[in-house]
Amino acid sequence: MSLGEFDLIRRYFRRPDSHEAVAVGIGDDCAVLRPSPGQHWLVSSDMLVEGRHFLSTVAPERLAHKALAVNLSDLAACGATPRAFFLALALPRADAVWCEAFARGLFALADAHGIALAGGDTTAGPLNLCITVMGEAPAGQALLRSGARVGDEIWVSGELGDARLALEVFRGTQALSGADFEQVRQAMETPSPRVALGQALRGIASAAIDVSDGFVGDLGHVLQASGVGATVEAEALPRSPILRAQPLALQRLCTLAGGDDYELIFTAPADRAEAVRAAAQACQTTVTRIGRIEAAPGLRLMDAQGQRLELGLRSFDHFLSP
Repeated sequence: MSLGEFDLIRRYFRRPDSHEAVAVGIGDDCAVLRPSPGQHWLVSSDMLVEGRHFLSTVAPERLAHKALAVNLSDLAACGATPRAFFLALALPRADAVWCEAFARGLFALADAHGIALAGGDTTAGPLNLCITVMGEAPAGQALLRSGARVGDEIWVSGELGDARLALEVFRGTQALSGADFEQVRQAMETPSPRVALGQALRGIASAAIDVSDGFVGDLGHVLQASGVGATVEAEALPRSPILRAQPLALQRLCTLAGGDDYELIFTAPADRAEAVRAAAQACQTTVTRIGRIEAAPGLRLMDAQGQRLELGLRSFDHFLSP
């Protein structure tokens, strides 16, 4: 069954205005939000386009999850508490079954992180969507890319590379067993944003970024913003047993340049290592120390024998990547 625009909004996306951050939500020309005393707003927006950011075969429930997750990951990187989000959605047709599944995936993740849908837009067109998230952090305490200092240690959360491995299977360049493929596909389609970890790292980490376009490129943004360089042990990057079973060249491609991981790269002074581990343990998240910030500019990747790697890997670029 196909729906009209306002039936679609009323049936699947409008909810009671019961969130403390939302004074007026869906149904007016603007949302009215309530800022918390002593907090700064943090705002981020990501667009997802079919064929560029997701495959046409993805289930609507998983698409909704990922669309919100990638935005929550930006808030996580800044140590923010999610408050409200806005959804702009273009659909070829407003199919009731598709919309119900999409809304189910969207609100399952939204409710898990206590974030309210406060407004947005819908239209007919090729499938694509844009979510804007708003979060809060205590004034002056947001984690930024520009805070890394010489001597800081470099850490990463979780595991890297499974999403890229799944993409290679979809492309037909790699093959996995059914169970292994489902595991890496889940990493690709339903990532878990590290919101709690980001909040726990406020006051501990000196800089942070999420891994969206690939480890090399994303760490490079931190180095550039902070005016520093780094040495990283490439084989120390955490990866799943499934990825470890693949050829080393593929492992390096997936972990260093794969992207779509939505883990956190962060830096912290060496004397805060125990605080980092305690924060991660409190969030039930694994973290791995992988390198050190140095004065010499640039990123130096080292192999297990301490030899420098020259791999020529490049992270995802929306206009240059195939």
